[in-house]
Amino acid sequence: MEGLCLNSFTRFLLLLFVFLVFPHKWQRANASEPVLELVKGFEAKPDSSIDSFQPLLTDPNGNFSFGFLRVNGSRLSLAVTHPNLTDPLWVFNPTRSASWSHKTKLFFNGSLVISDHSSSLEWSTHTNGDRLILRNDSNLQVVKTSSFVEWESFSFPGNTLVENQNFTSAMALVSPNGLYSMRLGSDFIGLYAKVSEDSQQFYWKHSALQVKAKIKDGAGPILARINPNGYLGMYQTGSIPIDVEAFNSFQRSVNGLLILRIESDGNLRGYLWDGSHWALNYEAIRETCDLPNPCGPYSLCTPGSVCSCIDNGTVIGECNHATSSPADFCGKTAEFKVVRRDGVEVPFKELMDHKTTSSVGECEEMCVDNCKCFGAVYNNGSGFCYLINYPIRTMLGVADPSKLGYFKVREGVGKKKSRVGLTVGMSLLAVIALVLMVAMVYVGFRNWSREKRVLEEDNGLSPGPYKNLGSDSFSSVEMSRR
Repeated sequence: MEGLCLNSFTRFLLLLFVFLVFPHKWQRANASEPVLELVKGFEAKPDSSIDSFQPLLTDPNGNFSFGFLRVNGSRLSLAVTHPNLTDPLWVFNPTRSASWSHKTKLFFNGSLVISDHSSSLEWSTHTNGDRLILRNDSNLQVVKTSSFVEWESFSFPGNTLVENQNFTSAMALVSPNGLYSMRLGSDFIGLYAKVSEDSQQFYWKHSALQVKAKIKDGAGPILARINPNGYLGMYQTGSIPIDVEAFNSFQRSVNGLLILRIESDGNLRGYLWDGSHWALNYEAIRETCDLPNPCGPYSLCTPGSVCSCIDNGTVIGECNHATSSPADFCGKTAEFKVVRRDGVEVPFKELMDHKTTSSVGECEEMCVDNCKCFGAVYNNGSGFCYLINYPIRTMLGVADPSKLGYFKVREGVGKKKSRVGLTVGMSLLAVIALVLMVAMVYVGFRNWSREKRVLEEDNGLSPGPYKNLGSDSFSSVEMSRR
């Protein structure tokens, strides 16, 4: 009996010890409020009652949060956010998302893992850390107890670069719509547009001026970093920049956080958080027509004017309806019509290859014979011929009529709208005819009903000069004859 009591007392002490020593881990695993670190054993699922962002982790200053970001109502992405920014600073994978449901689970077991079997999604940091923390600069890190960093979000940027974050030649900033990207070259920063599944077009370039420092052969690739003094610097070795791209806050005494992001229109913009709001601090492309595709496909952007269509006869926004067309004009069914227009230039032509021809006809022929060519632009003054080997996007409108454009337009372009209009028109005529037919039947039925009612009221006598006399009237007729 004494052994039994001792055994029960020992169990009680053991449970009390576990409760006093490890309760913080249980709280973290089930906490509804964000914490400063996640440790092994943490698990979380999305809360169905939350419609925007479910925070799980915060930085020591409370400026940034890591957690579940609700996307398009029913999808989920892991994200680092700032409360005054519409878009997140970082997402775990811009091209994949999990479902916002109980089937999705996030846990930390040394690796940060998100799993959703309904979406066939399994993502992991593939680490063996002790804690997950969020730094004051928004950097999400898996660290060991020794503070050794095993993984960090700064090595995998999305569309945003944060102050003091190193941007290397192995990285890319990608716009939220996936159409535009920023990358480093050997001595420049470049912006690229995705013009087809396997092709990108250079549309903006900033080369290093190398005033304070020179690029050294064999010293490794360059990197870029936002300096708190208000500029985007390019570096190769050491802390002296090989180039300085100044922001509006350059060399001004401003306290706040600087970020740089590539946005869905293809522009590269910098913002400054001053403690109360985000202010525009930098813009790589100042003019609308210098953006990669401001007016849409088969359109024309004229500086100081509005967008128009290349064929000059279509309503803007409807310049091209063949959005699901093949990637080129190769194949038996690749029929097209030709649109010619003067006063046209290719945008960012200084970044495009060109050939020199003696005439516009020779320039056009090089495109006609090439099934992968969508158009050609010829400068009658210089003889430069620019072949466009991707679907036609926004061209640049100029006042010089010697700059001539030749464009292949798939036969389906513009016809879809007319077919839709014809179908709608025929349907409308059919409805009108049906209504008239029903109206005529209704009027005829009413007239017939009225005549029938009159006949019944007159006991079979019809109005007019002729009367249908019944058999009982013949006797009176006979009597009158006598």
